Amino acid sequence: MIAITRFITAARTSWIVLVAGLAATVGLFIAAGYQSADSAPPVGLPDSAESIQVADLQEQFSDDDATSGILVFGRETGELDEADLAAITERTVELGDISLDGFVPPPTVSEDGTTALVVVPLEIEESVSVQAERADEIRAIAADGLPDGIEVWFTGAEGFLVDISAVFAGANFVLLGVTALVVAVLLIVTYRSPVLWIVPLAVVGVADFIAGIAARLVADASGITLDGSVTGILSVLVFGAGTNYALLLIARYRDELRLNQDRREAMAIALRGAGPAIIASGSTVALALATLLFGELSGNRSLGLAGAVGIVVAMAYALIVLPAALVVFGRWLFWPLVPRYGTRDTISRSPWGKLGRAVSKRPIVVAIVGFLVLGAMASGLSTLTVGLSQNDRFIVKPEAVLGQERIAEAFSAGSTAPAAVIVPVGDVDEVTEGLLEVAGVDEVRPGPANDDIAQLDVVLDADPESAESFAIIADLRTALDDLGDGSGLVGGIDAEGLDLRDAQQRDQNLVIPLILVLVLAVLIVLLRSLLAPLLLLVAVVASFFSAVGIGSILFETVFGFPGVDTNVLLFSFLFLVALGVDYSIFLVTRAKEEVPVLGTSEGMIRALAATGGVITSAGILLAAVFAVLGVLPLITLTQVGVIVCVGVLIDTLLVRTVIVPAMAFIAKDRFWWPRRPELSDADAAARGANGQAERMPDEVAAATPATDREAVPTA
Repeated sequence: MIAITRFITAARTSWIVLVAGLAATVGLFIAAGYQSADSAPPVGLPDSAESIQVADLQEQFSDDDATSGILVFGRETGELDEADLAAITERTVELGDISLDGFVPPPTVSEDGTTALVVVPLEIEESVSVQAERADEIRAIAADGLPDGIEVWFTGAEGFLVDISAVFAGANFVLLGVTALVVAVLLIVTYRSPVLWIVPLAVVGVADFIAGIAARLVADASGITLDGSVTGILSVLVFGAGTNYALLLIARYRDELRLNQDRREAMAIALRGAGPAIIASGSTVALALATLLFGELSGNRSLGLAGAVGIVVAMAYALIVLPAALVVFGRWLFWPLVPRYGTRDTISRSPWGKLGRAVSKRPIVVAIVGFLVLGAMASGLSTLTVGLSQNDRFIVKPEAVLGQERIAEAFSAGSTAPAAVIVPVGDVDEVTEGLLEVAGVDEVRPGPANDDIAQLDVVLDADPESAESFAIIADLRTALDDLGDGSGLVGGIDAEGLDLRDAQQRDQNLVIPLILVLVLAVLIVLLRSLLAPLLLLVAVVASFFSAVGIGSILFETVFGFPGVDTNVLLFSFLFLVALGVDYSIFLVTRAKEEVPVLGTSEGMIRALAATGGVITSAGILLAAVFAVLGVLPLITLTQVGVIVCVGVLIDTLLVRTVIVPAMAFIAKDRFWWPRRPELSDADAAARGANGQAERMPDEVAAATPATDREAVPTA
């Protein structure tokens, strides 16, 4: 470790590190290039899912490579007259040039005469950009020459796919720009320097760029697709975690500059002090993200893979490139608050130390009150509703949702997305009669067939992907067990949504315990203790439930969201537990350094004083970075951003500041059980260690007898 830190910080070799880092960055870019995600978010279900089995069977029909878009025509008020319908029919003729077989069926008019539907058969297209261009062309043809007052909306399977993809069009640039701006502002406020913020921001920005390339290369090699949603979250993760690591390292470097004349020696010491905490933190987050690779859904696996790669890249740049860059520029980077050699210790005067000493006087009362506050926040869980329909997933309703809502007013809500039931040809009549008796089924229409199997299109009286439609799909599957030979299968958009919800629940049940086990294991290895890791894990899990409770209240009363999307809880738990425990790691690892000189209680006070400011800054920054997810008009990402933002603030300002120190003060030397601290609290009191001693500059320390230096606390 000493040799590595010397190489990174030494005058002759720090330039080599920077040049090598730059060369590696340029080389990776040239070799792999940069490509923005041009694929829609994949369904991600395993082949065993019933809806996927139906999709596979549908390939036996002649239109196996087809999809469709639906054009909805209508006036704001009143019925469509004959001239209106003639104009709409004329549009169908012109749309034939785009449709799959050169033909578009005539419009279907609702019974009340207010709305007309035109189904446009289309070839399946994988490229998001091509889909968007085709949708724009369809919209232009459909609107051209219509009588005044007629509105047209593009919806259906293709319409929703295009609108969801549009949410992520340019998402990387929007998220990157807003995130970089937020980080820059907070770094300027934190360091109160017009120049220092540039170095960590530049290093983290390059790390984000390289993380995107590296994640894509690893994903391609693993056969995993990264879509816009994954790459957007990846940037937030890299910026949030990378900046946190930079804050911790720079704070330690600033402390060491006061104690060492040679800035390179100061950085070497700082790197050896902060490095283990950064490595433990990054390992925790990367391993937690990697647990998603055990999930069923490919979307979860792609996020896990990309996130883990991104965190490793961020950690590497923070530990290798950033130290070399900082020492090259020298002390003046901190201007105007340049840390001078030999100046007084600011740690002993920290307000966080005073708070820690106050907590130490009544730790039991503080811990009880702290957990009661967390419990009160978590009470919002009683109002939590999980599950969003297809129409409810956008903050600003896109065209596809507006079209679907118009259809629901004039037709059966599920008429644009009927369930596809596959049965043996000989069972069609019996199954049709049986399905019509299922509550919530409006209509059963014959679909394509061959010599062996036939498809029945079942129109449901429920919005697509709503709780009501899922319940009807479940009833259909139950009914099919007793109809015909019992081999009938149900597919389609609603069945796919139900399978996704169930698969997400299975992933959640598997991944959450894995995350807890991995985080606990990392903490045990880092702290060489059993009790402290358990206490830290309990505290961070409690902050998660509190954050979800607060989030639930905010979603209902402030945002007006109808519920929480199915994958929000898993992602929020992953980010909060993995990232939230970082701050406890930063605090407790610093306390572990202080214990041999000050004992557990005074060591915790000193650690809180030393890390309080930087951890608070890091927590506020990370919370702000995740809040940036709200710039995208998709409820799922907004909900993840809000819960993680609230949870990080709770963990930073309450759990790490008050609850964790209180638990340490209660446990005292047992906090490190089964390991015994090198200096017990009783021995520390007998030696007169009071946590107020200052570290001395290197020249003074060198002139101090060794027996006297033993009692001098280290930072």
